[in-house]
Order: sequence, then C-alpha cells, then structure tokens
Amino acid sequence: MKDIAAWALNVAIMRGASYADVRVADDRSRALSTKNGKVGGASDSESFGVSVRVIADGAWGFAASDDLSKAGVEATAAWAVEIAKASARVKLLDVRLAAEKAVTAEWTTPFKVDPFTTSVEENLELLLKIDAELRAVAGVTLAETNMNFRREEQWFASSEGADIHQTKYTTGVGYAAHAFAGNEIQKRSYPTSYGGQWQNKGYELVGELKLLENARRVGEEAVALLGAEQCPEGKFDVVLDGSQLGLQIHESVGHPIELDRVLGMEANFAGTSFLTLDKLRTLRYGSELVNVVADARQEHGPGLGTFAFDEEGVPAQSTPIITNGLFTGYLSSRETAPTIGLARSGGTLRAEGWNRLPIIRMTNVSILPGEKPLSFEQLIGDTDDGIYMETNRSWSIDDKRYNFQFGCEMGWEIKRGKRVRMLKNPSYSGITTEFWNAMDAICSREEWVVWGIPHCGKGQPQQVMGTGHGASPARFRGVKVGSAYRGSE
Repeated sequence: MKDIAAWALNVAIMRGASYADVRVADDRSRALSTKNGKVGGASDSESFGVSVRVIADGAWGFAASDDLSKAGVEATAAWAVEIAKASARVKLLDVRLAAEKAVTAEWTTPFKVDPFTTSVEENLELLLKIDAELRAVAGVTLAETNMNFRREEQWFASSEGADIHQTKYTTGVGYAAHAFAGNEIQKRSYPTSYGGQWQNKGYELVGELKLLENARRVGEEAVALLGAEQCPEGKFDVVLDGSQLGLQIHESVGHPIELDRVLGMEANFAGTSFLTLDKLRTLRYGSELVNVVADARQEHGPGLGTFAFDEEGVPAQSTPIITNGLFTGYLSSRETAPTIGLARSGGTLRAEGWNRLPIIRMTNVSILPGEKPLSFEQLIGDTDDGIYMETNRSWSIDDKRYNFQFGCEMGWEIKRGKRVRMLKNPSYSGITTEFWNAMDAICSREEWVVWGIPHCGKGQPQQVMGTGHGASPARFRGVKVGSAYRGSE
C-alpha cells in the first residue's frame, strides 16, 4: 500500500499539485434477510480501489480507479491534477486548508467476534428462528428480518506526510412484524425501525440485543395496534423514546450543522440550513437541558460515526454543538473551518467509499444524558397528562431543516404518571427551535444508548453513510400531536 501511495503522490506533485492525498480502500459487506419463513436475500461483496484528491492552481481535483497497477494509479493521479487545473479556470477563490499535523497511526474498531468469521448458514438460522417466532403470533401477516456486516479497511497518505491505516467493523440487525386487517396495516420493529440497531461492533452485538427473546412481544404488539385507539389530536406533553429522539437529532440538529450546507457549497438531496453564520453563539437552540455534541471518539461509544481519523487525516474530536441550549458549533473540514474562525478542522470529512469525494458528514451527533438520576419509569411517573411515542415510522422536514413532522409506530396515553392505553398512528410536528426549547426533562446515563442510522443520504452523486446518535428518553411540553391538527398557536 505504501508503494501505491508513493506512486500517486509523486505523480500528483510532479504534475503541479500543491497538495495531494491518497485513499486505498478495501470494503467488504454481507447482507442477509428473510421474509415469511424464506430467505429474502443473501449477498457477500467486496470492493477495492484507490482515489486521489489534489489541489492544483488553487482548485480541487479528484479521480478514482479500481486499477491498482502502477500505470493505473499514476494515470489516476495525473487525471486528478488535470481536473483541478480545469476547475481552477472557474474558481472564485483559492482553496486554503486549515493546518493539521501529519501523523502515522493504526486503528481498528474494538470487537470481540469478527462477524465475517461466522457462517452465512449460522446467520440465516438465527434470522429464520426469529421469523418463525414472529409468525407464531396469530394475526401477524408478514415477518421480516435482516442482518448486515461491513468491514472497511483504509490506507490514507498525504503529501504532508500522513500515513494512517484504519479498519472499521459494523454490525446491524433487526426485524419487523406487520399485521394487516381490513384496510389497515400496523407494524412493530425491534430494536428499532429501518433495519434495527447498527453499531461499530463485532458479532457480539447480535447476542447483546436479545433478538429471539423479544420476538413474541413485538409480534403481539403489532396485532394489538390494530385494535388500539387512534392517537388524539391537540397539544400534549410528549415523551419520546431514545431511538425516536435519535432520529429527531439527526434531522433537526445533525443536517443543519453541516457547514458546507450553511455556506451554500452543498444543497443536493437534503437542502441547505437555517443555521446561518450569524446564529453561532447567539441562537437559543433549546432549553438549558439541551447539550449536544458531535463526537467521533471511541470513548463516546460504538456509533457509526466513530473513527480514529477522518478522510483528511484529522483526528476524531468532540465538538460542542449545543451547550446548555446555546448553539455553539458546526461540523467542519480543513477547507471550511477557517470561514468560522477556527484554526483547525472538526474532523468530519468522510466518504462512502474509495470512488467518492469526501464531504462533510455527521459523526455521532448525540444529546448528553441528564446529570440528575432519572429513569424512564420515573419520567413517565412525573408526567401528568401526555403521550409516549416510540420507534419511528415516518418523517418529513423542510429543506432548511426547520419545520418537521414525525410519525411513530406506537404510542401510550399517560394519565397521572401511568401508561393507561395503547395508541396507534401517533405523530407530532413542530418548529426545530421551538421544539428543543420545550424539552424539560431527559433521562440519565443508565437510559442512554448510541443508536445507528445506517442509510443517511447526502450529495450528488448520492453518498449513503452511517451516523450515530446517543440519546435517552426525554419529555417535551406543549407539542402539536396529530398530523391533521390545526389548533391555534
């Protein structure tokens, strides 16, 4: 790999690049699924290639190839420089990078069991057992399961002297039960929706989640929802479970703090942002209890946004995003950091694979747990009249990430501190800053989980990547509930 990096860097500099970096990546994935007692899909794939990113004449150039021969790598580097020089003809300003010390490093995701040492037969046997347990519940009409593994090994080298080798392991697993009756379909997912729980761990995650043990309950809840009362409409105190709060963070905090969106450098797929530069350290984003960080460090947890170095060789960091309710930070890169007066990148430049240009992406954007001891049951017990909602079912948010609506799979009416009846089709809506300012309670560390969102899309061509969101259940006062609600403000 050192030879490949040397071939590319030498050609790039000789052709006129003032800066160059090289990524060589070997990406292996396994994806398995079942549907109603049959194998729905089974694939095991691998992708291996090189990319070269350069600055020449003050502009970026990028090229990638799966040809790792000396001639192929050198041609890729030469092409990247040509693209940069062509881009320079229409540049507005020269690209300038925040300084970063070049390092030599090795890092691997901590894991107990390499998921790729388990057999496909073993994986499918577990999924089919779960599938059968779901379908054993009378009224379940569709059972679906899935299991996914990924190993991303990458070598990074730069003309500044960086030499970094990282290997990241990801495991994801989950299932869903659907119940259909008349013209209505209800669904329950476990551990959460959209593929379940995903973390940077080995196969041990599969055992930790107690998948088979929860299957019967999940199926029974899907059927019970058919006979549940419709969620009422109005303004209520709303308690959100941690996985739903994780998605709320993703959409109404994570995307708007991407500095390339704020600066107008990126608007594809998910729009821009309401968090213009004048709002930094002036906007009251949430209540005093709202503390959010963007943290890629291993000590933060096994989130999908955990790594040792980003795709520019910048070490993982923790950036305060919201501090006691005040908006305090963006996700930045070496190019964008100086625009907000930072001497150093926040270390958030990432790419889906070797053939994609790195862009600013969420790391683990997490709300910190409450400092005072507060369990989930205590939070419910302290709620006099409200609605508890869990597991995302749908979401919608505008292109500036300001007005939103979320639907959940299941709700519970809360009366005088007790859950008194199941509710179906619960939904809530609001305005980002009003919503976060309405938070008046959040559970403590014991309830805090880093949830994985594996399919976050951004850019054009679209890049799909994983992010992490640590969250505890939390309560929000006076929230609009019900998609059709049109009450007075």
